[in-house]
Amino acid sequence: MLYPTPLLCRAAPARLLLGPGCSRWLSLSCPRQVVMPAWVINRYGQNNVLRLANNMVLPFIRLPNEVIIRVHAASLNPIDVNMRSGYGAAALNIRRDPLKIKTTGNEFPLILGRDVSGVVMECGLSVSCFKPGDEVWAAIPPWKQGTLSEFVVASGNEVSLKPKGLSHTEAAALPYVGLTAWSAMNQTGGLNQNNCAGKRILIVGASGGVGTFAIQLMKAWGAHVTAVCSQDAKSLVTKLGADDVIDYKSGDTEEQLKLLPLFDFILDNVGGSTEKWALHFLKRWSGATYVTLVTPFLLNMDRLGVADGMLQTGITMSTKAVKHLCKGVHYRWAFFTPSGIFLDEIAELVNSGKIHPVIDEVFSFSEVPKAFLKVEQGHARGKIVINVLNKI
Repeated sequence: MLYPTPLLCRAAPARLLLGPGCSRWLSLSCPRQVVMPAWVINRYGQNNVLRLANNMVLPFIRLPNEVIIRVHAASLNPIDVNMRSGYGAAALNIRRDPLKIKTTGNEFPLILGRDVSGVVMECGLSVSCFKPGDEVWAAIPPWKQGTLSEFVVASGNEVSLKPKGLSHTEAAALPYVGLTAWSAMNQTGGLNQNNCAGKRILIVGASGGVGTFAIQLMKAWGAHVTAVCSQDAKSLVTKLGADDVIDYKSGDTEEQLKLLPLFDFILDNVGGSTEKWALHFLKRWSGATYVTLVTPFLLNMDRLGVADGMLQTGITMSTKAVKHLCKGVHYRWAFFTPSGIFLDEIAELVNSGKIHPVIDEVFSFSEVPKAFLKVEQGHARGKIVINVLNKI
């Protein structure tokens, strides 16, 4: 059943207020549809597959727990660049169409972008926590249409009231990286405000979006933080609260870490060869935990198919977990988890001044391809934000 909303009501011609200060005279007579601008891809590939479509049909409420948000600002994450190239398509398409009813390529045109800060325009029948006009933020799961558009639909349980002290541009920098770090450190790693005091935390890849958030979260919870990054990011991570900084470009990272006491927790944002040496720096037989955000989960399904990919992933994860448990440390994988409840907790930390957005650069809506290139090049200090409301 479709839950009607004034945005796509099939009624006589009417005047709709689509946003504060944005009145439009629209004819809603069938078969005409209300459209919006959005950055889309119609196939996977490099940056040249991105195109600005001015005729994307406005999203509408299908389920009673959904809300429509007018996007004021969005931001980019490495997953957007990877999805543009087709990474994770096998698993995400199963999530989009679990019964395989639709034809191959039905995900196109695909809108990328996960973060949103904006204003609620319409609420489903069961939404009680929000109302039209509320300023909210959210991170949209990767199997849904994204936020590089004028409007986006989100489930009510993915949305939270935006921190009052942040502009939409600032707020858009936090949801995806914040929830990813929260998932890794709190949900997977078991860290919280009551058990972090005095713990030694190592963050590898500390100057990116997740890393800069994780530093602030751990300091807010009273931990001692060691950050691994390049020399040009030292002042940034120190300002965010890092107690020790290891410059991976100035010498052997392992040799530098040997000069420091062992750690209670390691967050790995880099993967690759890092996994081979990082676990040696954990305290053994004390509950110390290594959590990595770089896993073969989606890659296995892209390469082997969904069934074989899940089997291979399970074997790999189990083998590594048992191997390291026998050595006295916990080995775990973590994944982004959409959650309005966790965003509520993050908003409290933001409102209390304990967490601040870290923004590398802000691009206009017309500069989305340029923003993708910036993310693809790597080494951004914090987040790349897109100002969607002011499209010019």
